[in-house]
This record gives sequence, C-alpha cells and structure tokens, in this order.
Amino acid sequence: MKNIVWLFICFISLSACDDGDIITVEFDFEDTFNACGDLVFFKTKNNPDQSFSLQLTSPALTIADLVETETDPTNPSLVIVSNPEFTYTLNETSNIFNFRAYSNLPDNPFCNDVPPSNLNVTQDDISAGGTAVISTVLIEDDNDGIAAEDEDLNNNGDLNDDDTDNDGIPNYLDIDDDGDNVLTQTELVVLDPNTDNDDDPLTNPLDTDGDGIPNYLDNDDDGDGIATRDEENLSQDQNPTNDITDNTVGPDYLNTTITTAIAATTYRTHPVQQEFIVSIILENISFPTISEDFMDFGRLTNSATNTSRNADPIFN
Repeated sequence: MKNIVWLFICFISLSACDDGDIITVEFDFEDTFNACGDLVFFKTKNNPDQSFSLQLTSPALTIADLVETETDPTNPSLVIVSNPEFTYTLNETSNIFNFRAYSNLPDNPFCNDVPPSNLNVTQDDISAGGTAVISTVLIEDDNDGIAAEDEDLNNNGDLNDDDTDNDGIPNYLDIDDDGDNVLTQTELVVLDPNTDNDDDPLTNPLDTDGDGIPNYLDNDDDGDGIATRDEENLSQDQNPTNDITDNTVGPDYLNTTITTAIAATTYRTHPVQQEFIVSIILENISFPTISEDFMDFGRLTNSATNTSRNADPIFN
C-alpha cells in the first residue's frame, strides 16, 4: 500500500474549521496503477471508495509511445527506450488530473465506452495545475537460469562488457553464453547433477572435461579438440544435443571418442525477455482544498508492458 498524505487546508468559510487549521488525510492506494484508452492512467480503492485518474491529451500519448525502443548506438545487439521521459503540464481542460469519491464504486469505472450506470460520484475535483512526469525503464534478461547480476564475470558492475563468446550479445542477454549452440539453461539445469542439493548450479557447475571452465562457458565441453558447436555429426540443425553416436555415452559433444567435425553455420535464435517499468511522478498538484508538492503515483501494471525481442548474434 502507498499512503498518500495530503493536507486539507480549511478556509474560514468552512464551519468545521477555524481559520488556518490544517487536517492531515491519508489515501491508502496501491503502489501500482492501470491504463487504458488514449491515454488514461488510474487507480481505485474501496472503503472509502475513491479514485485518482490522469488523462493526457495534449500531446496525445499511447502505451506504444512509452515502450518504443531503438538500437543502442554503442551496440547493435542492444536496445534502449526511445523516449525515457515525458513531461506534461496539467490544467482543468487538458491533461487532467482528477480525484473522485463515490458512494458506491462500480467495477471498472474507467475504460468503458458507456459510463457505468451506477457511477455515484460524491466528490469530483480537478487539479488546477501541476506537472506529470512519466518515465520508462527497460529491464532485459535471457532467463537462462542465471541471475543477471551473476553474469558480471569481471565484477565491474557493467553487465554489457561480459561477452564470453564475443557474439556481440552480453552474457545476461545471451541464451548461449559460450556460443556452442547448447543453451546455457541446458548446460546448467538438465545436465547438472546438483550434488549439494542447493538448487544453485553456480556452486557446482558441470565441467565435463575438468578444465576448470564450466560447460556453460566452455566452447569445447568434452575437451576433445573439436568445438562443441561443430559436433553436428547426425543432424546439422545447430543443436549438438541431438547428435548421439553412442547412446551409452550421450551426445557427441560430451563424448571424447567422437572427434569428427561438421562446422556449424550460424548461432541459434536469441530471444530476450523485456520488462518496461512505467512510473509517474506528480508535482505541485492543486485541488480546491488539497495541495501537494510531490506525489509518487506508482508503477503501471499492465500485461502490455512485458514482451520479448530477438537479439541477432554475430557469428564468428
């Protein structure tokens, strides 16, 4: 819950207050908000039934604008948010920030072409001014079974300069860190004996050839002198795991007696999971009897903010 504390300033004309009295009121809204239309951000609560809404019309803004990306000029395999911040000036006719109280809050009071018939509004205030700052942060991950922070191999705090296979995709976005066409997740989870039962493959990573380099970072897992990705002896599909000459041993890339090589021609597709975190800060809000210098409206919760993309590796 987010306790939004506002000061209700009671003027001399209000009989319940003496001149200059200040009453502190807390609005217990969630830390998240929703969105719909072109474009309305809103949050609601019950007991008492209330809502905040922010409608942005000048200039028009859509969810697509908030999550638009472009290629990072420093690396063609990376993307950045095209417009990480939008700033809107609020008023009573456009870019409206609204507070409402209800005698009975209906389900889904926003995002309807026809307003709910039981929309009983008991208070309806619009901020006379203020500023809304909408910010977007992009978080990407390869979901390969290793937390992004654990893929900072040189421990310098920069995830983008750790690229074991030099394919242009940093390890935290690379589903195949060593570029051997055997997925990192496969080399960690499926083949890891987990002898210590801690379910953390990084404490005892599989190292088939015992060279001190775990398989997920080793481009020759069995140490036979043939690159794992080139052990495509039966099916040339850029997947060494299904090339098995001897069923009693397993895949050829883990069999030291199989040393034939058929060169791989490309890397497998690299999907990257994306999460766009959209947040809103409101400043200098001014309702008829409410004012606030700073309000953290929270984060957008919406399935449209989660997506994926393909990163194109450089084959070498």
